[in-house]
Amino acid sequence: MIDVAVLNRDGKEVESLQVDENVFGGCVRYELLKQAIVRHQANKRVGTAATKSRGMVKGSTTKLFRQKGTGNARVGNSRTGKRVGGGVTFAKVNRDFGKRMPKKQRQLATASAILSKLQTGNVVVIDELGFDAPKTKDFVGILGNLKIDRSCLVTTNVQDDNLYKSVRNVPKVDMLPVSDLNAGDICNKQKMLFTKDAFLSLINKD
Repeated sequence: MIDVAVLNRDGKEVESLQVDENVFGGCVRYELLKQAIVRHQANKRVGTAATKSRGMVKGSTTKLFRQKGTGNARVGNSRTGKRVGGGVTFAKVNRDFGKRMPKKQRQLATASAILSKLQTGNVVVIDELGFDAPKTKDFVGILGNLKIDRSCLVTTNVQDDNLYKSVRNVPKVDMLPVSDLNAGDICNKQKMLFTKDAFLSLINKD
């Protein structure tokens, strides 16, 4: 069992939660975690880089001069990759770098990522994190009270527009609802900040 303290906005502990490691698979599956991270990074690649091959360049197909006797280097038509203005020899084309991963493997990888954060003490749970209006300065103050001075992923139970607008301008801090958590985003941040409702929904999802 892992003990997780629930803090208030001032950084003081108000209660404690016990988390069974079996809820998150019992152990960290590093091979599966790496596969999920590679997939996450690959799926972010756009893959729209493209250059023209010799078949796409406008120009004559006639050989510029005879093969021998001119004293020049051997060369073909004006579209060859050996000449300025010609096509690229090994031209880049649009491609999809995306990788597939079964749903159950993605879920296990996400559970392993959260368990890894729990085991290293990088999970912070706050009793509530609501705002009546966007308050970036207040949110930064809360992070200071919670001693979060590095990159952080804020996780809520439901989408909160006021909280999102308070978070979005803070460097190295992102926000995701529990339903959208994934191994790539979790491992990309040093800390995870859960609201109590979000954390309870995660450990009691069964």
